[in-house]
Amino acid sequence: MIDLETILARDNLNHAFKAVVANKGNAGIDGMEVGELFDHLKSNGADLIEDILRIYGYNNVEIPSRVRSTLSYAPKPDRNRLMNLAADYLSANGFTEIMSNSLTRAAYYEGLESYKPEHCVRILNPLSADLSVMRQTLLFNMLEAVQLNANRRNGDLKLYEFGNCYFYDEAKRSDENPLAAYSEEYRLAIAVTGIAVPVSWNAQPQAASFFTLRAVAEKLLRRFGIDIYALKTETLQSDLFGEALTMALNGRELLQIGTVSRNIRRKLDVKQDVFYLEMNFEALVKSTKKHRIVAEELSKFPEVKRDLALLVDKQVTFSALRDVAFATERKLLKSVSLFDVYEGDKLPEGKKSYALSFILEDKTRTLDEKAIERAMQNLTAQFERQCGAHVRA
Repeated sequence: MIDLETILARDNLNHAFKAVVANKGNAGIDGMEVGELFDHLKSNGADLIEDILRIYGYNNVEIPSRVRSTLSYAPKPDRNRLMNLAADYLSANGFTEIMSNSLTRAAYYEGLESYKPEHCVRILNPLSADLSVMRQTLLFNMLEAVQLNANRRNGDLKLYEFGNCYFYDEAKRSDENPLAAYSEEYRLAIAVTGIAVPVSWNAQPQAASFFTLRAVAEKLLRRFGIDIYALKTETLQSDLFGEALTMALNGRELLQIGTVSRNIRRKLDVKQDVFYLEMNFEALVKSTKKHRIVAEELSKFPEVKRDLALLVDKQVTFSALRDVAFATERKLLKSVSLFDVYEGDKLPEGKKSYALSFILEDKTRTLDEKAIERAMQNLTAQFERQCGAHVRA
C-alpha cells in the first residue's frame, strides 16, 4: 500500500503534472486547458493537497514519527516587548515619539560636570562640528526638538525617545582589550513643556510642571509592576537641572527627573521651561525579571477606611510613615495613601501636616469597631514614637 507521504511528495506531484502535460489532456468540466494548469497549481496547491487528503481519507493518515517545527527564543525579560509597552502607554497618553541622531556637538558638553567632555566618544573624521561626538545623554537631542517646534509656534509638547548613549573611560583602557574603555547604555527620555492640558469649554488650560512629568513616570513604573514606594528618592544636584530628583531601585539609579536649568536651555536658545526625565531603561528591564503575577480570591468581607491628620517635622517623608504603618500593622493594613499636605503660618515653624488614608481588611471576618480602634491606636502610637508625629484634632 502506498502511503500518503509518498503520494504528496514533491517529486511525485511533479511527475503527475508532467504526465498530464505530455498527454495533452482535454479540458474537464472546469474548462481548464493544459496551458493554464501550471499557474493554477502554483496558486492553489494547498487546495489540491486537501482534496487528495479527503479522497485518501483523513482517518487513514498515519501519525508521523517526527514532528517538524521551528523553535523561537526570546530573552526574558524581553527588552523589545517592554519597550513597546512603554511606547504604547506614552503614545496613548498624548506623547509623541521622536528619533534623533546619535552624533551630536562636542560643544554641548564643554564645562559640564554631569557629562564631562573627556568621556565623549569622538569621531575621528567628522562630517562637521555638529556631528563630532556620540551623545552621552538624550537631553540635548530633546531640547533641539523643543527648540525646532517652539520656534514654529508649536510650544506645547509632550515628547519621548528611546536611544543608546555612549561613554569613553580612559581608566578602563588596556592593551589586552582596547574596547574596554567604551560602553553604551539604553535609555528612555521624556519631556513636557508648554501647556499640558489645553483649554476646553469646562476647563482652564494647565501649564506643564514637574508634577505633570512625575505623575507620568510613576504610572509608567507601576505599569511594569514596580512599587514606587520601594524607590529611594533623593534631591539631585546637577548642572543639567535647576531642581531635580533621582530615583534608585535596589541601590541602582533608575532615573533622573527635574526642570532643565537655564544655562542648558540658553545653549540651545530654548526660552520656555522644560521638564525632563531620563531613565536607564536597561535597569528597568532587569528589575522586572523576578516579577510574578499572582491571582487570589476576592475577599468576602468589606474593607474599612480610616483617616488620620498628622503634624510632623518637615524632614519626615510619607515613605517613612508608610514603612512604619506596614511594620506596625502587618495583618489588617491593606494600603496607605496620602491625600493632602499642608504647610502654612497656622502651623508651628518647621512643621507640616499630612492627611493619610488607611484601608483595613480581615479576610476571615468582618472587622468590628473594637478591632479597628485597636489597630488605629497602634498606628498612632508608633507614629508618635518613631516619627515624632502628633494627631491633629
